[in-house]
Amino acid sequence: MNRTILLCAGGTGGHLFPAEALAYALKDRGWSVHLATDHRAETYGQNFPADETHIIRSATPSVKSPKVLLAAAWSLWQGYRQSKAMLKRLRPAAVVGFGGYPTVPPLLAAVHLRIPSVAHDANAVLGRANRLLASRVSAVATSFPEVGHADAGSGKVVQTGNPVRQMVIDASKLPYPAQPEGGPLKLVVFGGSQGARFFSDLLPEALAKLDAASRARLSIVQQCRPEDMDRVRAAYDRLGVTAELASFFKDMPARIAASHLVVSRSGASTVCELAVIGRPAIMVPLPGAIDQDQSANALVLARAGGGWVVPQAELTADRLARELTAFLAEPGRLAQAAAAARSVGRPDAVERLADLVERVAGGKRPDGSTGV
Repeated sequence: MNRTILLCAGGTGGHLFPAEALAYALKDRGWSVHLATDHRAETYGQNFPADETHIIRSATPSVKSPKVLLAAAWSLWQGYRQSKAMLKRLRPAAVVGFGGYPTVPPLLAAVHLRIPSVAHDANAVLGRANRLLASRVSAVATSFPEVGHADAGSGKVVQTGNPVRQMVIDASKLPYPAQPEGGPLKLVVFGGSQGARFFSDLLPEALAKLDAASRARLSIVQQCRPEDMDRVRAAYDRLGVTAELASFFKDMPARIAASHLVVSRSGASTVCELAVIGRPAIMVPLPGAIDQDQSANALVLARAGGGWVVPQAELTADRLARELTAFLAEPGRLAQAAAAARSVGRPDAVERLADLVERVAGGKRPDGSTGV
């Protein structure tokens, strides 16, 4: 059997980070790993341990206009032909996709070439691309025990959890920081580009509503867009708030581990990393998502008692100021929520997914049994 696995992931952190974790695990087991992705991987895929990276043409179908839809279909067709030629050359033992339309051409090509395939979905709702692929691939791996639309892969679904990077595993070994009564409250705030803008507008206004003594107890690490950095820093300086701002933190897992509370969006990777590290969060799902996947992700943590879901329209400056005041007065609530968050973490997810990939690559069914 060829000891090569092809991983397919869109070029965003939410898709590339779990693929990166699996790549390291497979290489430790003696596999050669190739990556099929798009040009965005230049930002998030710098640490990806691929023996070779293949840039595949793709597009996200849109109903904005027939012209746009036709152009997307043409790009996906070109990506399929490109993927098929690549797979005929590599002949990998299995192909693993991590969601998003950039994974569709290589996974469809793998199905048509009868190469074993796995579609992993990080969210609590199966994405549209994975719904298209679920009935065709050899196995569907999920992050959560209950996943919306998972019936599309009936009989093939295995809950593995969402693989997290080694730096997340390392951060999970750090205990929840002590928070003595009257002591500091360490807050980490981050989101994608839209989340960063929303939080950059919200946080200074909310902190301005706290009294000076409460603001003095806050220590903030916040992700900001470059164009928002100066105004947010100036606002915190005026308020006397200790804050470290950056457009991207390479050591974000360690910073989450050092915090008492996180304020963030609720993408799948974010929720899974919060659970593995064991830190409570006020989660603000990205509004307008077609499948409301971020809301579903956040509810997994919230139902366990590890966080709070607040729709963006409801998270006003007054609301956030009240929440922070309550946490400053009752630090024990955050410690309890941190333990609850950790209870739903799956630090072994990468090994469970690697086991599934090896079973499928070896011609076995997802459950490990043999047969057609």
